[in-house]
Amino acid sequence: IRKPAADTPKNSTPGFKIMLDAVCNREAGIILSVDATRLSRNGREWHTLLEFCGVVGCLLADEHTVYDPRLPTDRMVLGMHGTMSELEHANMRRRSIEGRNRKAARGELFLAVSAGYRRVGRNAIDKDPDLRVRAALDLVFSKFDELQSIRQVHLWFHDEGLELPSRPTGEKEQLRWQLPNYARVHEILTNPVFAGAYAYGRTESQVEIRDGHKKVTRKVVSDRDAWQVFIPDNHEGYISLETYERNRRVIADNSTKMMPSGRRGAVRSGAALLAGLVRCGHCGRKLTVTYSGTRGAVLRYICHSGMINHNEPKCISFSGAPADEAVGREIVRILEPIGLEAALRVIEDDVNAGSEAVRQHEIALERARYEAHRAWQQYDAVDPGNRQVAGELERRWNDRLIAVQKVETALEHARAAHADMRMDEEEREACLQLGADLERAWNHEGVTAETRKRILRAAIEEVMAWVEDRRVRLLVHWRGGDHTELFVAKRATGRHRYVTDAGTEALITGLARQMPDRAIAALLNRLGRRTGKGNSWKEANVRSFRHKRGILVYRQGERQERGELTLSEAATALGVNYQKAGRMAREGRLSARQLCTGAPWMISAADVERLRSGEQAETPQLALFENVGRSQSGREESGED
Repeated sequence: IRKPAADTPKNSTPGFKIMLDAVCNREAGIILSVDATRLSRNGREWHTLLEFCGVVGCLLADEHTVYDPRLPTDRMVLGMHGTMSELEHANMRRRSIEGRNRKAARGELFLAVSAGYRRVGRNAIDKDPDLRVRAALDLVFSKFDELQSIRQVHLWFHDEGLELPSRPTGEKEQLRWQLPNYARVHEILTNPVFAGAYAYGRTESQVEIRDGHKKVTRKVVSDRDAWQVFIPDNHEGYISLETYERNRRVIADNSTKMMPSGRRGAVRSGAALLAGLVRCGHCGRKLTVTYSGTRGAVLRYICHSGMINHNEPKCISFSGAPADEAVGREIVRILEPIGLEAALRVIEDDVNAGSEAVRQHEIALERARYEAHRAWQQYDAVDPGNRQVAGELERRWNDRLIAVQKVETALEHARAAHADMRMDEEEREACLQLGADLERAWNHEGVTAETRKRILRAAIEEVMAWVEDRRVRLLVHWRGGDHTELFVAKRATGRHRYVTDAGTEALITGLARQMPDRAIAALLNRLGRRTGKGNSWKEANVRSFRHKRGILVYRQGERQERGELTLSEAATALGVNYQKAGRMAREGRLSARQLCTGAPWMISAADVERLRSGEQAETPQLALFENVGRSQSGREESGED
């Protein structure tokens, strides 16, 4: 009756139900047991059994006597036995729990030992001496410190084909190596045992009634102050307690489940660089990001949670691109002094890039070869005549050799990937140049929005935003405790962010009077000018730009009608070469103007004519002076006065 089946749910008593059904159906006349009170789990079941036995006349018997539940005296004795048994059971349970709690308070209670540790004696644990186990766990913590996301660590291990140890069924069994799932990585990063601390009471029990039965569920307690026991520095850890607390804060910030206003959320896809960092300065709530326009290219920061949740008036909203650009320029200015140091750090990390995965595969290969050699020794030691044992050992040896071959293949792939990831000399030189010019590195086309977000989150704690008249005031709270105030002008109603800058607009206006649209587009591209959307200029872009602003197209001959000459035409008119004419223009002897580098020189034809006339008038006078000089020298030679 008391022995449940293998698939019986916990806390259920099918044997008692079978016995009770037999009593009610008058299939049992007497129930025999060593102790009658052990027939039920609790007082409710015990008194239910007595009630039905009294109705149908079923007797109860133990090793001392036979009881008839219909008789008042026997019913009273059985009731007292049941009450005393229930009290005894409660006292035994209470003493057991108190003893367990006292042992936990000393930091000596280890119901299960996590993979990475082994039990030392009965009341202590120590780090696993297996190098592969320790190296795998160290790699988990180092990759999380680099990637700052449990999911990214989980995906990295799968991409590299690296396995983690686990002890799913008990600490006495051999560790199982397998590709980790998300829960396994999360358990390693959030378990304080890996920080050298002893914790008890990280889960709590909640009891509820389901289908007439007691259901006990376990719930994780996230607040460390609510844990029953917490003893730091209880044993040797893989990380420090400070690193563990920092990892917990990062994991909490990455949470997306109805996160409190103090959390920033994980780095997610999207162009908004300040997503999760901006807080409304008027009401104190977090600002959300909305995307609109073609392919979601237009982003705005909006504070509307009060309107949605509490029917409050709409708070503030402003365009996201100008705010992102302002904060981006500020962080470039702040980080500019350490840009070269960061570039050197990147080059140093590149030397070790991928080496962690290679090292893990090398350790796994060493272990696999040891297992294969051990299997061969067992096979070699067996009597060849004992084919039943020899056949099984031979199969195990073959399995170990196959495992060695798989690890060798994975190691070759890891080494090849490591070689492909290394930067060559040109890439290292480019990295140093980007480190020296951090603004160009920040705006480089190869830098993704996710990378910029990680840089911002590493340096910025929070950004407060206020909308004041026609501007947005941003207060940047840096992680070091400093603050920076920025002001961003709001666009006028009806204007969008794809606006060509004023310098380019003035340049096109002036060049439209000197050259056709195709030549203007080529010159703008040589100067590094871009359209409002950041694209290179084409003839159609220049034509559209002129049409919207009412600028007339260049007409052949209009320059001559205005009396303007190019530098080559002026050189021809003056009778000098092109280089001398250019030198005259740069020295100011020739009045010329140039809109920008690469644009044609514009020279007034009247100025050229005046200069040419002046040179012709000076030439005869110079010849006269030369003749007079020669005649005077001739008189001196002849002795005439």
